[in-house]
Amino acid sequence: MDNAAPSHSALAPAPKPPMLVNCIAYGKDGLKLRDVALDDISNVLQYADQFIWVGLHEPDEPLLGKLQEEFGLHDLAIEDAHRAHQRPKIEIYGDVLFIVLHTAQVVDGRIEFGETHIFLGRNFLLTVRHGASLSYAPARKACEQAPDLMALGPSYALYAVLDFIVDNFLPIVSTFKEELHELEKEIFEDTFKREVIERLYLLKRELVTLRLAVSPMQDILNQLSRLHGRQIDDEVRPYLRDVYDHATRIADTTNTMGELLTAAMNVNLAMVSVAQNDVVKRLAGWAGLLAAPTLIASWYGMNFHNMPELDSPNAYFILIGVTLAICTGLYFVLRRAKWL
Repeated sequence: MDNAAPSHSALAPAPKPPMLVNCIAYGKDGLKLRDVALDDISNVLQYADQFIWVGLHEPDEPLLGKLQEEFGLHDLAIEDAHRAHQRPKIEIYGDVLFIVLHTAQVVDGRIEFGETHIFLGRNFLLTVRHGASLSYAPARKACEQAPDLMALGPSYALYAVLDFIVDNFLPIVSTFKEELHELEKEIFEDTFKREVIERLYLLKRELVTLRLAVSPMQDILNQLSRLHGRQIDDEVRPYLRDVYDHATRIADTTNTMGELLTAAMNVNLAMVSVAQNDVVKRLAGWAGLLAAPTLIASWYGMNFHNMPELDSPNAYFILIGVTLAICTGLYFVLRRAKWL
């Protein structure tokens, strides 16, 4: 019977997520007005009582070029947003704030890191996601359900995105805590496991990367809550300070966990050294126990005629008894000293 040919659907690759996730205009009252086409963005920006929130996911160069034209964005910021792999930072180009943040996401049991680039203007917010980063649709939905706060403008939408990014670190930190707790249990087991030190190292490496993502956010959020009055509404600053507190708490937790991981690695190495010392002590104890009969046997194995009890008919049994008595005494002495 002929083998059935694989279906086209089985061979087809998974569809790639759209680069333009959404482009929506909101009114002065914070309510959603309509979806906006790319070519109409510049027209909507002319209305002072409206603002646009655009979400992108790994856009190509033509799409970024189109948005640069519509929003009037700086060439250097667009270049950074296209290339990604930037350090966390906040820069200002004219009336537009450009913010780079690192994000994290658990993918197949491992922590993957990505980037989000944010452009904030007087009447627009543009987010560009790269790599491992969850969609900001939940943050947008939460904003749309609170039109009174959404009426504060794009700076409140910025707060929602930042709060979503910071809150997404919390389950990752909890995962680190649980894994560290399990590793601490395995460290104090009687048997040494090579995979424990390997897991400790991998956890330490991921934690360092997480700290590099979280720590710069403190400075960025601190600036946003105090400076940039032309882009950030004063009523939004208390919300940004709240996000700053969350980021500080996560940073403090990661710092503490880093110290605990270093201590765990040192304790693991110390436990290995203690176990090795115990093995060496036991080997030395057994070597000392076996040295007594070896010494006696080597003496009586020499070719001398005038040796004690050499000609006695009971010499062999006496020698065995003396040897057993010496070995028994040494055994109890070494056992009491915990060398056996």
